[in-house]
Amino acid sequence: MKRVGKHTFTLVELIIVILILGIIAAIAIPQFVSATSDAQEASLQANLAVMRNAINLYYHQHGATYPGAKKTDGTGTATVAADNPAAFADQLTLYTNAAGGTSASLDRTNYPYGPYVTNGITNNPVNSFTTVTVVTDAAALTAADIDGLTGWVFSVTTGEIRANATGYLNY
Repeated sequence: MKRVGKHTFTLVELIIVILILGIIAAIAIPQFVSATSDAQEASLQANLAVMRNAINLYYHQHGATYPGAKKTDGTGTATVAADNPAAFADQLTLYTNAAGGTSASLDRTNYPYGPYVTNGITNNPVNSFTTVTVVTDAAALTAADIDGLTGWVFSVTTGEIRANATGYLNY
């Protein structure tokens, strides 16, 4: 009878396989990291496009006034002041009238506009915040306005919205 022996890998063969896998990993991992940052950037651009479209539609339907520029009851006596992040969010996510007043329920007679963003303010994929810093000066947004504490920075004067994350001012 012939004895059939088991063939096992030698130590040298195992080391060669481990080296090859290490080289492949060293090449592949940076590609995945780059793809992740590219996807994050693409998501940021898409979310900014949604926000900018909503802001532009609000602007055109409300007599050249940006969201957050008027108090949310439209009469000047609301508890949510103009130039306030809550006023900005309310006026984009609720039904509105021409004066900037808001209503949570559908009332096409008194609040015929909106909501402009139906699932709430979109998140900033860089820092995962959905909050907004409202800037009231007339100048364009600058790097000094970027503090990373909220998702977005919005100028109620110019209608400009930017990602509130260091290195993303030009988006």
